[in-house]
Amino acid sequence: MPELPEVETTRRGIAPHCEGQTIAQVKVRNGSLRWPVPGDLAAQMNGQVIRTVERRAKYLFLNLDHGTAIVHLGMSGSLRIITDGAPAEKHDHIDLVLHSGVTLRFNDPRRFGCWLWADSAETHPLIASLGPEPLSAEFTGRMLFQLSRSRNTPVKSFIMDSHVVVGVGNIYANEALFHAGIHPKRKAGRISLDRYQRLAEAIREILSAAILMGGTTLRDFVNSDGKPGYFAQSLLVYGRAGEPCPNCETPLKEIRMNGRSTVYCTGCQR
Repeated sequence: MPELPEVETTRRGIAPHCEGQTIAQVKVRNGSLRWPVPGDLAAQMNGQVIRTVERRAKYLFLNLDHGTAIVHLGMSGSLRIITDGAPAEKHDHIDLVLHSGVTLRFNDPRRFGCWLWADSAETHPLIASLGPEPLSAEFTGRMLFQLSRSRNTPVKSFIMDSHVVVGVGNIYANEALFHAGIHPKRKAGRISLDRYQRLAEAIREILSAAILMGGTTLRDFVNSDGKPGYFAQSLLVYGRAGEPCPNCETPLKEIRMNGRSTVYCTGCQR
């Protein structure tokens, strides 16, 4: 599943081709996504100018003069810039044809992504209750500490809760907890302020590095120019169960938490 760095990589890839461009045509070939594509999407968007392309959590906003298209890549979705007029293929569900001749194409084999329409994106029910961005000044170790008091949920689940902080998906939660030396099953309410400050810094550093490297290479993810990210080469624990810990050489252990792979070091993470 594309996580925050992959979505931010997509935003940066498509924005120069889309911002300031007028939408000539919206083609919806298959509107049966996670939620049905609004029947009036084309009528709402045709003829409008894409002013900005923004990201909030794992959602992308195509901000027009009147309203916003809210896009989520789901588990397997991608947005590609088409400049050569290549014909649509089986899983190419939506095209935005721009007056410049460029097409923004949405591909989603599993159809768990979405295209929605909102007069104001920030007040949409999917967006309004989201926590802070992990790279914002609002996100701090003290904030995590205060929100975690009396919480018995495991810390890994806590930092993956989008009402606490957005965009910390499974891969990056594994990596951040390893960097901070925190056991993924430790109760969120029993972690000190100092350790939360280390964890917040680890989350910021790992996500920033992943964005700079174009995201993590996943089976279903390609960015806007078709090139995968390369952060997978920097992963220290995720996907490395049974291999020696890079710090102490203890074999890394894998467990399942909420159906997700969780890899950690029994020696370094307490």
